[in-house]
Amino acid sequence: MNKSPVVQSVEKANAEYVASFGEKGKLPLPPSCRFSVLTCMDARMDPAKFAGLSEGDAHVIRNAGGRASDDAIRSLVISYKLLGTKEFFVIHHTDCGMVLFNNQIMGDLLSKSLEQAVVDENGWRDVGQGPGSPEGAKIDWLTFTDDRQAVIDDVKKIRNHPLIPRSIPVYGYLYDVRSGKLEEIKEATEIGKAA
Repeated sequence: MNKSPVVQSVEKANAEYVASFGEKGKLPLPPSCRFSVLTCMDARMDPAKFAGLSEGDAHVIRNAGGRASDDAIRSLVISYKLLGTKEFFVIHHTDCGMVLFNNQIMGDLLSKSLEQAVVDENGWRDVGQGPGSPEGAKIDWLTFTDDRQAVIDDVKKIRNHPLIPRSIPVYGYLYDVRSGKLEEIKEATEIGKAA
């Protein structure tokens, strides 16, 4: 079987990584810096670089939009309850793709085709061949229109979750994809302060 160029590239990079892996195989399970980061899956963001992390330092939880979904909260609970983290960061970013659609648009696109859609000056449209599926209309895609407010909303959701202790501070930040700067969203951090 022929491997795609992407697979070949990943396997080559992994072989180089393995060659210099060294003592990393002895890292303990709990993160040494005792914090977790909830952030977006956007490829323009590298939490290890913007937060100065190395392997073993922190838990990094990523999803589309960096949202405080049920699964993200599940990961945060495991992070503190079983692995000893003591602080949480919610870090969204500027120019997020989650502002480019809503639940209705996503449901409509998926109902027509499961293939990739395109966006142009007229908005999103499906160019794939069907069939699609109506299941997309049943999902809350957790889209938003205001990136700062989304940080506030997610910090508030984590802060008020019955499985998150009040002793864990939850900080809110916005990462600028043009400069790499983290900007604290003070209202979010105030909501997330430890009690």
